[in-house]
Amino acid sequence: MREQLLLNRLDDIGKNLAQTDGALLLLALGSVGIELERLDAYSDLDFFVIVKPGFKPRFIDQLDWLESVHPLGYSFQNTKDGHKILFEDGIYGEFAIFEEQEMTSIAYSAGRIVWQDALFTNPNLGTPRQKTDVARPETMDYALNEALTNLYVGLCRYARGEKLSGVKFVETSAVDNIISILHLVEQENDYFPDVFGNERRVEKRFPEFTKRMCNMMQGYENVPSSAIEILAYIEKIYPVNQKMSNEIKRLSAMCLQEKSD
Repeated sequence: MREQLLLNRLDDIGKNLAQTDGALLLLALGSVGIELERLDAYSDLDFFVIVKPGFKPRFIDQLDWLESVHPLGYSFQNTKDGHKILFEDGIYGEFAIFEEQEMTSIAYSAGRIVWQDALFTNPNLGTPRQKTDVARPETMDYALNEALTNLYVGLCRYARGEKLSGVKFVETSAVDNIISILHLVEQENDYFPDVFGNERRVEKRFPEFTKRMCNMMQGYENVPSSAIEILAYIEKIYPVNQKMSNEIKRLSAMCLQEKSD
């Protein structure tokens, strides 16, 4: 099974790091970390390698410590700290290299220690010092008024022919703002919320809302119809300003009329 292959690959990376000068610890994150319950065939490798002072450039610039585990088919340095990689057998991963002292100022989710040097005296790096939580607004006011203005501006962009910008305002920004307050609308299923991406696993966390998402995101040519559906949802859960509602409906109707002409 691919899931086991992912875990085996991590174990093999750990074994190889044990033979590589400068390595101190391998920390697995996400679905290969402490969230193994959600590990599936579409998961990837997300990990940190903690190294001795002065060794960070060596592990970033030379990927032999990975190549000797399994050949890489693709890699590129996406941050100053690490790479995105694809092994020849199709396993994808993202990693970062840090020295121990850097970890106190880095925001990350708790992870699973796969390997650590026997002489390394800091076994607590699996738990971040910088506390991160999913944003939980206490009221709907800000997010939903932002969503309303996203709809208005997005429809104006769409009407003048800036359809891509319209898509982003209506089907991305407005929907993201709604997702941020869904915990105030329906009971959230406790399924691994992601502090770095609130849209992650929304289908399992908020199943009632997700039944509506298809109509809220109808695509590049159907932004006005998406806006109407989003507005209808907001009006169902929040007392929308009538003037703004009327303007959004007017713009939507105008765009739909122009499309049909």
